[in-house]
Amino acid sequence: MPTRVLVTGASGVLGSAVFNAFKHSGGFDVTGIAHTRATDGLQVVDLLKRDSMETFIKQTDLGEGDWCIHCAAERRPDLAEKNPEQTQQLNSFVPGLLARLSAERGFKLVYISTDYVFDGTSPPYSPKDRTNPLQLYGKTKRDGELAVLGIKDSKHVVLRVPILYGPAPKNGDSAINILLDVVADQSGKRYTMDHFATRYPTNVLDIANFLVRLTALHRPLPTILHYSAGEPFTKYEICLIFSQLLGLPHDHIVPQSTAPNDGTPRPVNTQLDVRETEALFEHSGSEGLGWNPFEEWWSSHLNVKPA
Repeated sequence: MPTRVLVTGASGVLGSAVFNAFKHSGGFDVTGIAHTRATDGLQVVDLLKRDSMETFIKQTDLGEGDWCIHCAAERRPDLAEKNPEQTQQLNSFVPGLLARLSAERGFKLVYISTDYVFDGTSPPYSPKDRTNPLQLYGKTKRDGELAVLGIKDSKHVVLRVPILYGPAPKNGDSAINILLDVVADQSGKRYTMDHFATRYPTNVLDIANFLVRLTALHRPLPTILHYSAGEPFTKYEICLIFSQLLGLPHDHIVPQSTAPNDGTPRPVNTQLDVRETEALFEHSGSEGLGWNPFEEWWSSHLNVKPA
């Protein structure tokens, strides 16, 4: 019998990559759920309705040896600040519910968390380092971690990842992809761009491939893992790369080298230490984390040659 895999948030940038990776890997019976943007092949489930979620888990017969990859979240820090109650429900309550169902039914839960659970003052961060989020988004994701880790009999892994990019229905779905639109806007509008915080943009296709390989390890897993690409950039530096790849000027983009005094606070550098994750694959014959170089992937994706 194939392993059942349930992917929540399967219409999002990460969730769709994870759903497709399992679907095309073979040996898996994959179900994807979404809410407001469910497309062909996805089931419509409102994660905020406990009864609906519990009923759906039972209907899919998710149990011992199966997996739930929980990608659904409110991932936009600015929007989280504007809608704190719903963000808390989605980012904190729902993971706890899934962990309780994992404990009852025996399936393995992977909760996708974020590097923003750290304050950015002492990178790189190991899975055991103390969390100290600076904004509501990070706090709700931290609370989601605690909810998952607090369920004693749950089979769970908290997987922290940094800022994401990759194939997306529209560039606005990713804080990295949207910078393409900023570079391409040659209307005369000026943009102030963060040249203060160091990010480690990571491709959702790499994370999806990693998750498929993780399910094949058949060994005890740490309760917290980190996955991240290794190239540091500010958002302004990413704009410069896109400018070169697209052959467009970037004079309309102004770097901001100090933290802004208003808006949602962002940590300076939340680099994730991935050595424990790499060690899982040392004797497996696998390629380890296997992440794509940033400019190389975008060059291929945009079908242009690197400058």
